[in-house]
Amino acid sequence: MADGMVEGASPDDAHFMGLALAQGAAAANVGEVPVGAVLVKDGKVIAVGRNASIQQHDPTGHAEIMAMRNAATELGNYRLDECELFVTLEPCAMCAGAMLHARLRRVVFGAYDPKTGAAGSVLNLFGDRRLNHQTEVLGGVLESSCAKTLQDFFRSKRARRRTEMSPLREDALRTPEARFVGLPGYPWAPHYVNDLASLGNLRLHYLDEGPSDASTVYLCLHGNPGWSYLYRKMLPVWTEAGHRVVAPDLIGFGKSDKPKRAGAHTFEFHRAYLLELIANLDLRNIVLVVQDWGGLLGLTLPMVSPARYKGLLVMNTLLASGDSPLPAGFLAWREMCRKKPNFDIGRLMARGAPHLTHAECEAYNAPFPDEGHRAALRVFPTMVPDRLDALGAEVSRQAKLFLKNEWDGQSLMAIGPLDPVFTPKTMDDLQCQIRHCPDPIVVEGAGHFVQEHGESVARAALDYFAAG
Repeated sequence: MADGMVEGASPDDAHFMGLALAQGAAAANVGEVPVGAVLVKDGKVIAVGRNASIQQHDPTGHAEIMAMRNAATELGNYRLDECELFVTLEPCAMCAGAMLHARLRRVVFGAYDPKTGAAGSVLNLFGDRRLNHQTEVLGGVLESSCAKTLQDFFRSKRARRRTEMSPLREDALRTPEARFVGLPGYPWAPHYVNDLASLGNLRLHYLDEGPSDASTVYLCLHGNPGWSYLYRKMLPVWTEAGHRVVAPDLIGFGKSDKPKRAGAHTFEFHRAYLLELIANLDLRNIVLVVQDWGGLLGLTLPMVSPARYKGLLVMNTLLASGDSPLPAGFLAWREMCRKKPNFDIGRLMARGAPHLTHAECEAYNAPFPDEGHRAALRVFPTMVPDRLDALGAEVSRQAKLFLKNEWDGQSLMAIGPLDPVFTPKTMDDLQCQIRHCPDPIVVEGAGHFVQEHGESVARAALDYFAAG
C-alpha cells in the first residue's frame, strides 16, 4: 500500500521522515535494525541518529536516543523544548520517557509497533496527564515505507539465518566466522545462498549493499587469491551515489565454502553458479566489474543475457581462449604457485600494494587458516585455458566474438601499469577485443590489484556510466 497523507501531517513532516528513513538504511548497512531519527528545530535538522545498540554494545542505543544525545550536545542543553523528533518506528517506553524528560515539543513517527510501542500501541506514555510535561505526537507518517523497511530487513535476516545454518558438505570446509571479525574497512553484513542448482549445497557468500531498486547494479568479481574484501574501497563510492553493489566470493575463496578436492574446481562450475546467482537475484542494469579471474569468468557472462548489462569496468585481466600464448607474466605466476603452493598472501599483497597496512594485508589471509582451505588457490592457476581444447577455451572464444562484434553496452578499462602478470601490452590487446572500449585509465603506482587504488577508478566509473 502506498504512503498516504496522515491527518494533521504537513509536507515538511514527510520530508523529515524521508531523512529519518535514510538514517534507518544506514543502520541496516551495518547490521543494525533499520530505525532512523532526525531532530529538527525551527525547521532545520540539528541532529540525526540511527540504531547503534549492536555496534556500541549499548541497550540504550536506539535511534531516538542517539539523535537526542547529539542534539543536546549541539545545543548545550539537555532540554529540547522547541524541538521536533522524527523517527521511523513508534518509540518504546525507554525512548518515550527520554523524550518527555527532554521536553520535546513534538514527536512524529512512521510505523506502529504492536509489540513495544509506547505511543498508543501497547501503552501511551504521551497521553498520561499525570506527567508534568505533554509532548504532541503524530503517528503513521510514511507508514508504509517505514514498515516495509523493517519487514524487508527481518525477512532478509530470517533467510540469512536459515542459510547460515545450512549443513556443511563432508567434502568441503567453512572458514570460521571469527577469522573475519574486525577486518579493517569491511563492515558489511554477509549474505549467503546455497540453493542454486550448480552449487550442489555449497554455500556461497556475497555482499549486497545499496537499494534493491537502484538504477545501476555494480557486480564485482574478484580473482585469485583475492575475495570481496578487494572491493572495500570502491563499494562505498557507488552505494553513496545511490547504486547497488553485489560482490560474491567465488567458491573456495572468502566466506564461501571451500571444497577440499582440487578437482571440484572447473571453469564451467564457477561460471555456471555465477550465471545462476545473477538470475536468482534478478540483477539488471549491471555494470560488470572484473579483474584477474573475475574477468576470465566474468567476460563470458554478458553474451548469455545481454539485456541485463549496461556496462563493463575491466581491470587487469584477460580472456584466455587457447588460441594464443598466455602472457609470460602469468606463466611465471603459475610456476611460482606450483613451487610454493602455500605462499603467504599477505606478503604478496604487501609487495603488490605497498601502501596497505599490515592489517589490510593480513585480511587477505583470513579465509585460509590452513592448507586444507587452499585447494582453490592451488588449482586456479592451472585452470586458465592454454590450448584450444582446454575447459573454458571454447566459451571464451565465443565471448571474444560477442564482445568484439555484438556488445552494445558501455566499456571502461582501468589498468595498473606495474602489474607483472597482465602487463599494459596484455591490456592493450584486450581493449582491442572489446567493442567501443576507449583508451584505458592508467592508475599510476598500481600493480595487479587495481582495486587497492580503486576510489578514483570508482568515481571515474560513476561519471562515465552516468553520461551514457
